[in-house]
Amino acid sequence: MPSAKQVIALLAGHLEGEEERVYTIALQIAASEARQGHVKTADQLRQLVDGARQRGLPRRATPRLAAATPILKPRADLDELVSVTRCDVRLGDMTLKDSIRQRLDKLVVQQQQRARLREFGQRPSARLLLVGPPGSGKTLTASALAGELHLPLYTVRLDAVLTRFMGESASKLRAVFDQIAQQRAVYLFDEFDAIGGKRGAGNDVGEIRRVLNSFLQFLEEANATDSLVVAATNHPELLDRALIRRFDEIIEYGLPDQAAIKAMVGKSLGRLGGRRIDWARITALAEGLSQAELARAADEAVKETILAGRKSVGTDDLLTSLSARKTMREAVADIFAE
Repeated sequence: MPSAKQVIALLAGHLEGEEERVYTIALQIAASEARQGHVKTADQLRQLVDGARQRGLPRRATPRLAAATPILKPRADLDELVSVTRCDVRLGDMTLKDSIRQRLDKLVVQQQQRARLREFGQRPSARLLLVGPPGSGKTLTASALAGELHLPLYTVRLDAVLTRFMGESASKLRAVFDQIAQQRAVYLFDEFDAIGGKRGAGNDVGEIRRVLNSFLQFLEEANATDSLVVAATNHPELLDRALIRRFDEIIEYGLPDQAAIKAMVGKSLGRLGGRRIDWARITALAEGLSQAELARAADEAVKETILAGRKSVGTDDLLTSLSARKTMREAVADIFAE
C-alpha cells in the first residue's frame, strides 16, 4: 500500500497540473508493489502510466513554463522557516571547473530523467553537500540548479529553526521535511554546520544533538517528489561524519585560479571589457579573492567607467577596484583577528 506521504504528493501533483510528477510517484508505488510480490498491481500501474504518456494529456501550465513547478506560498507553520524565490540563473552563467560542471550536469540529467530511473527501481541523486570558502559560489549553485530544473528555491532559515526549547527545533525541522515531501523544489540549508556539527564536540548541547539526529532520520526518508536538498558550509571539518555519508554528492569549491579569474572578470565586464587589458597584472593582483569578490570588483570598475564617460574598462580601472577589494578583505580579517 502507498504511504500517506505518497498519497499527499500524488494528490498535490494532480491539483497542480504536474502530470509527470504524478507519473513518477505512481511508478515509485509500482516498484514498491513489485518488490512485495504484487506483480499484477505493479503491472497495472505501469500500464496506466504508459497509456497516459502515449495519449499526451495536455498540461495546464503555459507552454513557456511547461516544465516549471509553480511557487506556492508556504504553509502558515513555515512562514518564518523558509523563504521562496524563482531563479533565472543557470549553470552556464557560472564560471566553474570542468570537473564540478560535469558532476552538476549529471545531477541535473538525473533529476530531469527521474521518471525513467524510477521505472528501473532507481532514484535520482537528490542530496547535495557543497563545501568551500565564503563567496566561492555555493549559494549561487543552488540557485542555478533551481533555474536549470525550473523549480522554486526554498531557503531554510536555520536561525528560525534552531531554538533553545527542548524538542521545538526538531519539530520545526519536521515541518520543513514535510514540505520537501509534498512540494517539489530545491531546498537550501545554508551555513549547514550550525546543525550538522560533530556530536560530542566541546560546545555540543543536547538540543543540537537532537536536531542533528532528527536531520539524519529525515534525510533518509523516501522523497516521493524527488526534491533536491542542498546543504552548504564553509566549515566541512565541523560536520558529523555520519551526516556526510548521507549525501549523494559532495562537491568542494576553492578559490579561482588565474584562468578562472580571467574568465570570471571578463564575463562580468561584458561589452565594456577593454581589448588591451593586461591580464597578467590583473590575475596576479586578484589571486586569493573569491568569485563573489571578483564579481563585485569588476562591477565597481564598470560603474566607474560608465560615470566617467569612457567606452571600456581599462587595466588601471580593474587594478584600482581589485586593490580596494583586497584592502577591504584585509581590514575585515584584522577585525576578527583581534
